[in-house]
Amino acid sequence: MYTDGQLPRLGFRAVLSAANQLLFIDIDNVTPNLTVRPPVRDALPFTLQDVRSAIPAHCFQPNLGRSLAYFFLDTGIITLLFWVAVQLDSLWFLPIYWLAQGTMFWALFVVGHDCGHGSFSRHRWLNNLIGHLSHAPILVPYHGWRISHRTHHANTGNIETDESWYPVTESRYNQMTWVEKLARFHLILFLYPLYLFKRSPGKKGSHFLPSSPLFRPSEKWDVLTSTICCMLMIAALVTVGFSFGFGFLLKFYLMPYLVFVMWLDLVTFLHHTDAEIPWYRGEDWYFLKGALSTVDHDYGIINPIHHNIGTHVVHHVFLSIPHYHLLEATAAAKPVLGEHYRKSKLPIWSALWSAYRSCFFVSDQGSQIYYQKPAQKPAQK
Repeated sequence: MYTDGQLPRLGFRAVLSAANQLLFIDIDNVTPNLTVRPPVRDALPFTLQDVRSAIPAHCFQPNLGRSLAYFFLDTGIITLLFWVAVQLDSLWFLPIYWLAQGTMFWALFVVGHDCGHGSFSRHRWLNNLIGHLSHAPILVPYHGWRISHRTHHANTGNIETDESWYPVTESRYNQMTWVEKLARFHLILFLYPLYLFKRSPGKKGSHFLPSSPLFRPSEKWDVLTSTICCMLMIAALVTVGFSFGFGFLLKFYLMPYLVFVMWLDLVTFLHHTDAEIPWYRGEDWYFLKGALSTVDHDYGIINPIHHNIGTHVVHHVFLSIPHYHLLEATAAAKPVLGEHYRKSKLPIWSALWSAYRSCFFVSDQGSQIYYQKPAQKPAQK
């Protein structure tokens, strides 16, 4: 198994898969060997250390001033947009406001995302503070999300243990009710709030409850802290609703929040859903192979607004790279990754439509498998 050489410095705990169960390994005191390639079928022709060596060292270093600047820039724009929308209170401006503000909510989430990975700063207390300030206003429980997201990164591409956007098997697909299929395949842009409350299909737990199987007992107070922050935000929203009317709340918060949810689901869905990227089972999976089973996407003028989060492949390989170094790190890593680096050439909505039409389930058999659609024989290797 591989781990990022930066993770021990961050106190990060990898969640690795073994024998169809989650095996928790504290890597604070483990020095991973990044040069030995696992003896699995179809191992990659390079190691994690090969990729790391190609990336300039400064790409792994967060710049506190720069990180804080992005946080204050995003919150400043959000505040300005709200003020302008309230002052104008114009029907023609509202759709523009919803799109712009929802996009900025998404950008602010990405700042909190860096905090969750420890790539915002080298100070855990500051990461936790800014993480809560970024996520609680958009009703995301920072620690609950951070911990489940850790599990996702440690198991990316592993159909048995990945945390989010993993495919269903053909047999499970055939057993799904029409309601389940409606939610899973047709309402994909609205699933995030449900995921926070109910987790992914087939998995038990909630991001808000310390008793959830997602969390260790030692993480109880972290989870409670984030849940309380979200409850305080909800209380504030309810107070605003009673004070100014729920139409005010709908216009100036709930509609942008819906756009934020759509952005989050769109981007994360496209990162991990493509008919040409493999999923793995059992011994054919290891960290680097799974991490490369992701796809970069170009969002055009939105790229700098949402902090180049579409540059996702290298982020999955090295979690500690701040978002503002991802473009440089990706350019440096591509010669090493070669054909194993994937970037979609399709426009965003075309990529979404392609995945929507072709990615339904994977075979129940095989160790390297691909998405298929009904009435088409699943491919396996």
